Parts: sequence; structure tokens; C-alpha cells
Amino acid sequence: MPGTGTEPSILRRPGNSCKVARVFRLEQATAMKSILEGIRILDLTRVLAGPWCTQNLADLGADVIKVEKPGAGDDTRSWGPPFLKARDGSDTADAAYYLAANRNKRSIAIDIASESGQRVIRDLALKSDVVVENFKVGQLRKYGLDYDSLAALNPRLVYCSITGFGQTGPWSHRAGYDFMIQGLGGLMSVTGEADDQPGGGPQKAGVAVADLFTGMYATQAILAALFHRERTGAGQYIDAALLDVQVAVMANMNTNYLVSGKPPKRWGNAHPNLVPYQTFKASDMWIILAVGNDDQFRRFCEAAGCSDLCRESRFLRVQDRIRNREALAPILSGIIAQRTGQQWIDALETAGVPCGPINDLAQVFDNPQVKARGMRQSIERDDAGPVELVTNPIRYSATPTTLRRPPPRLGEHTEEVLRDVLGYNESVITGFTQGAQ
Repeated sequence: MPGTGTEPSILRRPGNSCKVARVFRLEQATAMKSILEGIRILDLTRVLAGPWCTQNLADLGADVIKVEKPGAGDDTRSWGPPFLKARDGSDTADAAYYLAANRNKRSIAIDIASESGQRVIRDLALKSDVVVENFKVGQLRKYGLDYDSLAALNPRLVYCSITGFGQTGPWSHRAGYDFMIQGLGGLMSVTGEADDQPGGGPQKAGVAVADLFTGMYATQAILAALFHRERTGAGQYIDAALLDVQVAVMANMNTNYLVSGKPPKRWGNAHPNLVPYQTFKASDMWIILAVGNDDQFRRFCEAAGCSDLCRESRFLRVQDRIRNREALAPILSGIIAQRTGQQWIDALETAGVPCGPINDLAQVFDNPQVKARGMRQSIERDDAGPVELVTNPIRYSATPTTLRRPPPRLGEHTEEVLRDVLGYNESVITGFTQGAQ
């Protein structure tokens, strides 16, 4: 790759034009099958935030080697039911939760608490571009597997640590879990029905968004650090924290508070800055009405047969509707209850007003748009037959993401990695593979 010292010598000679270099880089890029082809990731993570990050990198073409504890593996392997079914209909050892974050990886079973296991990790770090880990702060230092130790062996290494609270600060040594981070980071203060409404009170999101967002930010940070390394030749350390990320992704809620000095409250399915932007009950089902501007509100009123409403001064502009939401919402509820959900969806789609159903996942995967985008895919695993998975949503024109490997069985690739990547002899490999059983 450019910047690695493997370019043709003509490109390393002083005085050659940038045009020649650009031509070489373009030819090399067009020959790539995946955007991270040739990049190796040493994955020392488990559960969700870290594995989500490394799965992203694996989907982009990186060779991700997942290191797991012999006999146990990633915690999420046991987080079932449901479990992946074997060919005979019995449960495999892998829960569906584990399948969600570990496609396209290789698994090796290595005890990093042992001296021999630590040697394997150091040897792999020498042959890797990135290390990602989510151990407690300082835990890997006692094994000589922290950033300073591994960077001394491989200065080009990009090393990302994912923790609940980061490497600094008074809470850095605390364990952090998604649920508590959603509470600490403010998300639950704005999620759920208002306290004075039936069922009111704080709610967590339906998926572990603090973990998932942290995995995404870590992915972004690693890709940028690799780009920096291409320019400078030097790796670096990345400190990623769930709490930092949860605070950051409060987005407009943050600035609403910073500008006004008033903490936002829970609005249920309503929106603090747009009205109407919430759920309504049609005659047969719940629908979402998402009016984003004054023109869309006018078009909604025309489609709904209530054009006078959008001409009233109290509902004329967005800021007017926000101030008078308590008056507007009951009026709209009465209007929307007069038609079926599908009638509203059809009418408002024709009018160019965002409106849609609230689907369960069976309906999601049966949706014609989801099908057309190929968001469901399957791949064979030798012990289970086809494994049903979700497609990575990134769409490249030249280097598409691919599904190359199913989520691996625990230690499935130990022998392969020790032999092909590290060049260990058979007696050494036998010692590791027998010890992992």
C-alpha cells in the first residue's frame, strides 16, 4: 500500500511528479477488491461495542483475528436463547446475539493470562495494523500487551481501547455497561412518555445504542488513524469511551440545553422542535406523521381536508405549532382516527408528506424496499448450514462490502492463524490447540 515502503522505486525517487504517484495510486485502488484489503486487525474485544467496531472493519475487507478465552469465548456466545441451530435441529454453542457482531472474522482460542498466550499476542501485534481491546483500564499492562508495550515493537500500530469511562478522570476504573451509560449520559431523560402521561417515566432504547454508537465512533477513529499513518508512517493510540459517545450523540438535545439553560424533558413519541412529528392512532393502526416544515404542514392539511387549520395564526409556522402543540395534537388525533393507516400512508405519500407504519422485524424484512436493498443475507457454516445475517449498509461503487465468513466457532481458526500468519511449527501449534480444548 502507498506509504508502506513497498511502492515501486520510481515513486520513491526525489523529483518525480505527483501525477505519477496519483496514477499509481489510482491503478492500485482499482485493483482492490475491498477497501481494507491487506489490513489486519487484532481483536481483543468481547460483547458488543468492540465487536461491532471490528465487524465493521471486517466487512470493509480487513482480516480480523478475534482472540477468545479457551473454553468460554465471547460472553455473548451464551446469551441465548435463541441459539443458532445445528443441522440436526439442536442448539449450537452460539447465541443469536453473538452472530450479530462477529461475521467475517477468524477466531483463535488463546489464554492471554499465560506467558505463551502473551507471546502469541505480541507476535500477532507485529504482523497487525490495528489492535482493538475493551479490557478494564490498565488490565493489559500487567501482561505487557498495553499500547506502550506493543507500540515499542510495532511503531506503526494503531491501538484502540474501548471502555465505559475512558482512560482518564475519576471514574476511569469503573465498569461501564450500556444500560447505565444511557442513564448517565442523558438519553433516558429524553426517552419515554412524559412523567404526567400514562406509562410515563424514563425508558432505555430498545437496542444497546451506547455500545453501538461507540463501536461506530471507534471504527471512524481507526480509519482516520490509518489514513494518518499513510501520511506519516506512525501509528497512534485511541481512547474511546461509552460515556463520551453517549453525551456526544445527544446532538440537538445538547444544544437545546446549552442555548436555553433548560434540560430537555421526555416527549414520548413527540419532537421538541417540530410539530406535528409524532405517532397518531389511525382507525386500525398506529402511524408516524413527520412534518418537517411549514410547506409539508400545508400539504398535510390539504390531504386531510382541513386546509383552514394551516391558515390559523397559532399553527402557521413551526414555532407557532411548537408553542401551541397542546391545542394542535388533539385536533389532529381526531382527524387521523377517521381513516385507516394505509389510507393515510397512501394519501400523504402522494402529497409528499413523510408518513409511515410502525413495523415489527417480521414486517421490516418483508418490506419491498428492504428486500430490494438486500438487507438480509445468508452464508453456510459447517456445523449449522445457512446462517441468516444482516447486510452491512455501506454501499461502495468500486469496493463493495462482502460476506466472506460466517461468525466463527470458538477457536475455529487457531491452527490456521498460528501456522499461516505466525509460522509456528506443528508441535507448538499442537500445544495451543490441545490446551484450548
